[in-house]
Amino acid sequence: MGTKTVDETGVKTDEHKTDEAAEAAGTAGSTEAAEATEAAGTADEAGTGTPDTLDGTGTPEDVDVTGKTDGADGAEAGSTGVGQGAGAFVSAGLGIVSLTGSWVGTVASARESLMGQLQTSSSSNVGTLIEKGYGNAWQATAMWGGVFALVALIVGVVVLARPAFGAPGRPQAPWIKSVAWAGVALGVIGLLLAVLKYTDVLLGLPSTG
Repeated sequence: MGTKTVDETGVKTDEHKTDEAAEAAGTAGSTEAAEATEAAGTADEAGTGTPDTLDGTGTPEDVDVTGKTDGADGAEAGSTGVGQGAGAFVSAGLGIVSLTGSWVGTVASARESLMGQLQTSSSSNVGTLIEKGYGNAWQATAMWGGVFALVALIVGVVVLARPAFGAPGRPQAPWIKSVAWAGVALGVIGLLLAVLKYTDVLLGLPSTG
């Protein structure tokens, strides 16, 4: 009585149209719910996919500090190399001074010569004049040359032995070793010549007899 039936031409009634509209609405709602659920899952994955280097507070846990460490090691190695290089050059320079003479040795020699002249008189024999006027002055020069040679030797040895007391596994630059060994060699030669001259074994005083 309140419904319409399908006529012979295949026209749908109002009841069938109402059922089809409800079904279409249910299908659309299900599709939107599925899309919303999928979007929420994607957001969760994005939120939980934080890098391994960050903890819950956003602070880096496994931060690579290799670059900073290498920079500090390089700075330390550079400063150590500069000091050792300077010591090597000082050793070589002092070794050269011990062989060629210094103003300290020159002044000491002149002072000893002057004192010898003051301590002798015209009546003194030739041997005394030579010893006081020249022998003491030459010995003063040899003594100061030996002092410079000894200092050069000590500084060179300290530079060569420095890596043994520093960071293990850090080699010394070849040029530092070369200059330090040169200083040690010059120091040994200068010290040997100074001892020989001071004891009159080398270039002793002339005989007056």
